[in-house]
Amino acid sequence: MSIQVSVKPEQTYLTALLEQVQKNAALDGLQELRQHAAAIVQEQGIPTRRDEEWRFTDLSPLLQVTFQRIETREVAPLQLDITSLILPEATDSRLVFINGVYVPNLSSVAGLPEGVYVGNLAELPSQYDTRIRDYLGKQQGASDVFTALNTAGLTDVAVVWASKNAIVETPIHLLFISTTNEVPIISQPRCLVVAEAGSSLNVIEHYGANVEGCPDIPVNRPYFTNQVTEIWVEENAEVIHTRNQREAGEAFHIGKTAIAQARNSRYTCNAISLGAKLSRHNLDVFQTGEGTQTTLNGLTMIGGKQVADTHSAIALNHPNGISNQLHKCIIDDHGHAVFNGKIFVPQAAQYTNAGQLNRNLLLSPKARVDTKPQLEITADQVKCAHGATVSQLDADEVFYLQSRGINATNARELLLDAFAAEILDRIPVASLHQKLSRCVSCRTP
Repeated sequence: MSIQVSVKPEQTYLTALLEQVQKNAALDGLQELRQHAAAIVQEQGIPTRRDEEWRFTDLSPLLQVTFQRIETREVAPLQLDITSLILPEATDSRLVFINGVYVPNLSSVAGLPEGVYVGNLAELPSQYDTRIRDYLGKQQGASDVFTALNTAGLTDVAVVWASKNAIVETPIHLLFISTTNEVPIISQPRCLVVAEAGSSLNVIEHYGANVEGCPDIPVNRPYFTNQVTEIWVEENAEVIHTRNQREAGEAFHIGKTAIAQARNSRYTCNAISLGAKLSRHNLDVFQTGEGTQTTLNGLTMIGGKQVADTHSAIALNHPNGISNQLHKCIIDDHGHAVFNGKIFVPQAAQYTNAGQLNRNLLLSPKARVDTKPQLEITADQVKCAHGATVSQLDADEVFYLQSRGINATNARELLLDAFAAEILDRIPVASLHQKLSRCVSCRTP
């Protein structure tokens, strides 16, 4: 009697994705890391709404598209115009990756001080060869299915490395650009940031399509960006991190940012999510020493039928940690936003001070948000608070502005600008702040 074993469609789809991303994936010395990640992927499946961490986000639209990996040389990168994406503050501190692969002709790293390496993994200086293995792929959460898929198909890595006590005042701009193609493509950008003891970095990530004008213009051809960023903030170091997700309208974007914070370190994340048909950002912070400071600022602004999911987890494992999180969502039309934030404070994390707030504005009767802020506390000498609000624009505030001679449309725009400004004003790069403010203004109804 033969026994038939049924294979779930999600597993079949994941196996096909794994075969695609492993094509020509070659980085010397990383075969073992890739093979281990591939084994993890083969044991799992695409998450469904039956999984608690995905119960508000339906990935079935992703499974309806067959993606392929393409080589960068097929893109003709010299024909791409990235002028509108270049930040004046980072003209000579810029890395450009097309479909996850480094393009040196579009990059420039001439304006960086001594003791700092910014480049791709293939050109990493020899003094980092042995140390890179202590960081790449070593963050907690590496077994998440999409993170493991990224590792299994490693082709290149953006590396930002600040040596001990190196202070980098110039922003470092990492541009990850996807190109639309006749065949839907998958790209897997990978970024590794290491701030050694006493150092300071300001890193900006940009994810989008190479589209003339506003990158939010819908593109009729789908593509899939599966991104992973690992950030190591050593003792008394500081990293200011801005993540700008402005994928094209038919894109799928799943991102993972994992941060390890050592004793007395400081980490700030400004995460902006405006693009993609379906996006998910997993933001995980792991405290490895006492006295850390963690600040998470987030803004999601969506409309149409966009789905944007933000999942964050802050593990405060040591005493005297401080964390503050503010995530805002503006949802219009049939948009669907998800926020799930967790803060873990075990018994060892005494004298922790943690705050978390999610504020949401629904601009349409069909707009939807699922919000779930969480605190899990077993320590007894802590100061922790969390909350969430869901509301519409205040009619009285609109009326007040109208009574001062401002029409209803402009009144709504002013209120939405003010709502978003609380996050955007915290971005420390003036030109990027201005660009994002204009983008918010152009999308207000």
